[in-house]
Amino acid sequence: MNDETKNAPRASARLPRGLSDRGPAEIAATERMLAEIRQSYELYGFEAVETPFIEFTDALGKFLPDLDRPNEGVFSFRDEDESWLSLRYDLTAPLARYVAENFDKLPKPYRSYRAGTVFRNEKPGPGRFRQFMQFDADTVGAASIAADAEMCMMAADTLEQLGIPRGGYVIKVNNRKVLDGVLEAIGLGGEANAGRRLTVLRAIDKLDRLGVHGVRQLLGPGRKDESGDFTKGAGLDASQAEFVVGLIDPEKNAEDHVASIDIRLADSRIGQEGRAELEQIAELIAKAGYDDGRIRIDPSVVRGLEYYTGPVFEADLTFEVPGEDGKPIRFGSVGGGGRYDGLVGRFRGENVPATGFSIGVSRLYAALKAVGSPIVSAKPEPGPVVVLALDKDQLPRYQSFVAALRAENIRAELYLGQSGMNAQLKYADKRGSICAVIQGSNEREKGEVAIRDLVLGAELAASTKDRADYLELRAKAQFAVPEAVLVAAVREVLDRHSS
Repeated sequence: MNDETKNAPRASARLPRGLSDRGPAEIAATERMLAEIRQSYELYGFEAVETPFIEFTDALGKFLPDLDRPNEGVFSFRDEDESWLSLRYDLTAPLARYVAENFDKLPKPYRSYRAGTVFRNEKPGPGRFRQFMQFDADTVGAASIAADAEMCMMAADTLEQLGIPRGGYVIKVNNRKVLDGVLEAIGLGGEANAGRRLTVLRAIDKLDRLGVHGVRQLLGPGRKDESGDFTKGAGLDASQAEFVVGLIDPEKNAEDHVASIDIRLADSRIGQEGRAELEQIAELIAKAGYDDGRIRIDPSVVRGLEYYTGPVFEADLTFEVPGEDGKPIRFGSVGGGGRYDGLVGRFRGENVPATGFSIGVSRLYAALKAVGSPIVSAKPEPGPVVVLALDKDQLPRYQSFVAALRAENIRAELYLGQSGMNAQLKYADKRGSICAVIQGSNEREKGEVAIRDLVLGAELAASTKDRADYLELRAKAQFAVPEAVLVAAVREVLDRHSS
């Protein structure tokens, strides 16, 4: 280390807010979870595709908060030719670009899935991250409402395959055309009312958390929460607010949401289009046997992104688990999607029908942990067999042991540190290894290796058994074998603890 390096300020080992590290156990559990989702999507005929993390900012489109400041809401930078590039904020906009670019080569409808990391340049908070993973499936080129119904059925099947029991979730379905009809009916059409429309939709979206009373406050003058913070409302008068609440109130419309939409939006052309599409979805899911509570019509479902043009759906977990403070918490939404018939058309000058569903992997992972799903609760994979390096002049010999184990598909590594035998065995314990291979000068003179069963060794250290049992356990915990049967002896130890 030179003087300049010594005097340089020490870098701070800290992680930016809104980001997280993952260890091997969580990575392995997530991979098992992704494999189950992938299997479910493939069962429905979807195939994999992958798009890059970075897109031209204009390809992400008007759905960014502010194109004059393209780093507002997303992470953006200029490349060498001064073009704006952005990290993708979801997987749908890049898919739209991919389909448009390869439109003539792809079969239509085009059914694909993709898992990947997305990025949001937003203020982080509880459950809100700047980097997280999504797993999407989309059908592009199908105008049929059957494509939307199928997304809902696949969402239900996927949650059950992941270990969420029937009755522990619901797929809620609405239609953006119904919401447009509601806004039109209360006089909030036109560009002049764009801001108030968004406030109304945000209020509706809080029904699950705040209840009807809280939504009514947000539709009117506003609401003060428990901390004293005040959220300004949409400023609707009493009759306008009551019109909205009457449509979304679950108690008033528990029996037939579609009929309620029909009555309340009888004079709205766009609202009736949405109602008719929901009716088709209800019929399709009934014929397929999913109308048993797994999928239901719910006019309170909003979905945030502007590009949805028709049916929208949300996968909602209904069970409660104890929080850190002991109070019950509900995970709520772990995925959603909808129809976006205008997104691909931005690149082609004509609308291309499309619908999709996205799972929030991190949130669903936390929910699966909470319910004890074996997919994410299984023990982590054991560490590799560790071959100790006791004599530095024998490294080639030790390396040959490692090679012999790997040749038989047994995970193995040679200890590469500078520590002595006890520290090397502690290293193997920290790695979660089941066994270690030891050869000192005594074993080498006899042409043998010692096999240390680290699992039985830990039991031996804590043993309170009688002498006969103790001696038997000790004999199994470490024993010598000829070098020629090293692989067979190691496999025998691994098999002891494979269940």
